[in-house]
Amino acid sequence: MKDFNQPLSGNDLARFSGPNTFMRLPQVDSLAGLDVAVLGIPMDIGTSWRSGTRFGPKQIRSESAMIRPFNMATFAAPFDNLQIADIGDLAINTFSLSESLEIIKESYDAILAQDVTPVAMGGDHSITLPILRAIAAKHGPVALVHVDAHAGVDDEMFGERETHGTVFRRAYEEGLIVPDKVFQVGIRGSGYSTTDFNEAKEWGFRQFPALELWQQNLTEVGSQIRKTIGDHPTYITFEIDSLDPAFAPGTGTPEIAGLTTPQALQLIHALSGLTVVGCDLVEVSPPYDTTGNTALTAANLLFELMCILPGVTSR
Repeated sequence: MKDFNQPLSGNDLARFSGPNTFMRLPQVDSLAGLDVAVLGIPMDIGTSWRSGTRFGPKQIRSESAMIRPFNMATFAAPFDNLQIADIGDLAINTFSLSESLEIIKESYDAILAQDVTPVAMGGDHSITLPILRAIAAKHGPVALVHVDAHAGVDDEMFGERETHGTVFRRAYEEGLIVPDKVFQVGIRGSGYSTTDFNEAKEWGFRQFPALELWQQNLTEVGSQIRKTIGDHPTYITFEIDSLDPAFAPGTGTPEIAGLTTPQALQLIHALSGLTVVGCDLVEVSPPYDTTGNTALTAANLLFELMCILPGVTSR
């Protein structure tokens, strides 16, 4: 019988000590035998407003020490069926965005070549473009669940075409995603013109603006997304600024009137059953939340995403 990695129990070693890995899982140098690789991409050179997301993976790992391996809400037990480990951080070039994006793409090519599902902690949202390039090279154009305050479809920012605000226009242009299987949930805020959101709808993207979701349970939204995507390979990218700053102030580009934490859980739970081939949680900026609550929320959302990966069963 296969032995699966388990998070280090707080009953064996106090949670304020021990390894600084995600949920205190083993850290490994090899992908051999893994089903899921948790990794950090500590980068903020692709952001346009507040920096600090380079510190995101470190604090997300630290705050994850409190999470236990069994999901009491959904009865999912990911560590019972999947071999999961923390493979550390990618060695990005902190002085070069273009080189860092290439490093991410090459690293993901190697991960996916081993049939390992990657779960990433950002980092700013620019990391998702090279990830999608690698994912599409492996699986073909994918369905996308994009939870965010911003549509991320700018053409360029300060003359640059690869930034945290241009990810999903590039992904659309490069054929990395299936336009009518792209869902953007939680978008809101001010803009430069109506094209900030509307142009993406013309491509086929389906949008659920935050103002249409206030006071709503998102289970039905998640179910609708799941049914529309079917069994198509799916990537989930969750930007923490999709949540209202009251729940997650530690982020680079906060927007008021966002989703609540319970709504985020309702959405993720309802996505269970999708053929998820990878996911990320981005834009946690610890310097803007000295309480650690933003990173704590991010760590729990990552665990919830792990609980809906293919192969996870319930007790």
